[in-house]
Amino acid sequence: MKSFTIKEINTLLNGELIGDTTQKITGPEHIEKASTDQITFIGNKKYVHLWGTSNACAAIISENLNVEPLENRAIIKVKNADLAMAKVLEIFNPSLPQFDVDLHPTAVIHETAKIGANCKIGANCYVGKDVEIGDGVILYPNVAIFDATIIGNRTLVWSGTVIRERTEIGSDCIFHSNVSIGADGFGYRPDSSGLVKIPHIGNVIIGNNVEIGANSSVDRAKFSSTIIGDGCKIDNLVQIAHNCILGRSCIMAGSSGLAGSVTLGDGVVIGGASSIKDHVTIGSGAVVGGGSGVMSDVPAGKTVVGYPATDARDMFRQWVALKKLGKG
Repeated sequence: MKSFTIKEINTLLNGELIGDTTQKITGPEHIEKASTDQITFIGNKKYVHLWGTSNACAAIISENLNVEPLENRAIIKVKNADLAMAKVLEIFNPSLPQFDVDLHPTAVIHETAKIGANCKIGANCYVGKDVEIGDGVILYPNVAIFDATIIGNRTLVWSGTVIRERTEIGSDCIFHSNVSIGADGFGYRPDSSGLVKIPHIGNVIIGNNVEIGANSSVDRAKFSSTIIGDGCKIDNLVQIAHNCILGRSCIMAGSSGLAGSVTLGDGVVIGGASSIKDHVTIGSGAVVGGGSGVMSDVPAGKTVVGYPATDARDMFRQWVALKKLGKG
């Protein structure tokens, strides 16, 4: 089991150590649940009162909060407790599941595929014709990579993920279990014989440092490309439809979805269970509140909420007015 002294952790965080503890620290935990060998964190004043009754031997505290050390219980003051705790979580992070052999004998790898140095390919994986995989890529068991796909260095793909043909993926990406990349876009047109399927012959292009959560889908374009920019973070159960374009460092929370040909600027935040109408553009830095339905373009930097989504301040005033009417 990993363990660290309070001084070792403070060195990692470059914080201000106040007080001391002789207890070796074996991991982080919520302030209410922590045991005497664990460290906790307080980033908001509403949790300060819990420090006195917590069993944690140490706490990471945002510097704007007033918290005192206790007997054999230390605090580390930092600029941002959430970011500091992320560093602590990293040092206690268990190692990834290990491979007995780098290329499992049950994996099917086409003779034309190019596999980089130090790759690991698990049991029952499929790597198709003309696939190019960079150095240090890890494919856990039961991953399928179809023809002419390109994957950059150090990308990690968890079990059950399917990456369809002609997809282009950058370096240092993470795809969690059962991600679908490059499936057909949802396109049909009515005809006298019924619904006619519209072919989608484009592809998906994904940048560097992109993370896509379990059971999420990114559909390929009708023509051209569906594009996910560098640094985007996609939660579980997210749908990104054909021909969508996401800028850099966008965030989409769980169960949200983009209809076809939506464009997001850089740093857009889409709250959980939000839905975005097709052909809508959301400007850089805009925020869509959870559960909202966006029906029209959103300017850069704007926060919108509700269904249909509108300026957050206007919507909150409407909600207050409706509440007062209900009481009348």
